[in-house]
Amino acid sequence: MGLIGDKADLETDDIRLDGQPVAPLMHCIYLALNKPCGYLSTRHDPQGRQTLMDLVPFENVYPVGRLDKDTSGLILLTNDGEFTYLITHPSHGVDKTYLAKVKGTPDTTDLQCLRHGVALDDGMTSPARARIIQAGPDETLLEIVIHEGRKRQVRRMLAAVGHPVIELCRTAINGLKMDGLKPGEYRELTPSEVIELRKSAQV
Repeated sequence: MGLIGDKADLETDDIRLDGQPVAPLMHCIYLALNKPCGYLSTRHDPQGRQTLMDLVPFENVYPVGRLDKDTSGLILLTNDGEFTYLITHPSHGVDKTYLAKVKGTPDTTDLQCLRHGVALDDGMTSPARARIIQAGPDETLLEIVIHEGRKRQVRRMLAAVGHPVIELCRTAINGLKMDGLKPGEYRELTPSEVIELRKSAQV
């Protein structure tokens, strides 16, 4: 029996209340990963394909949202369910920024369509921010910012306006960027980064 004033290690000590064990406090982990193409944004795959868990040495984290197998770039992983909800639910307005190499050259009408919302088979999208970074005769580099998270949304939006995606990379989540992470590399978020992401989510 402990004495008044004794300190317990909440992660390792066997702590009991009325004889029943008290679960240790969970240590929250927040990771930023530069996902390479070819990896699935899931913990396990029945077909044995590579997943994000092959890239990080933590067993108890989950992807915050998803990037499809052929999309690269910034994805977060955590064991904090509340944080995941804040970042992924569209009502919180968290921006996700993508660089998309597309076929052809979008004109003003195409860009205005993206900015006002695109009719997809699962409904109209919310307005996006879209601008041309570099245009060529056969392909164009676009920056597009959305705050929804529908399946393959950016690819479907761009296909709907006549400019299918050739390559797609997510470069930022609100103000958080990859900051030099090479494909397959990860880092832990700083406490200030976690706080800023939480603050940026509109409640």
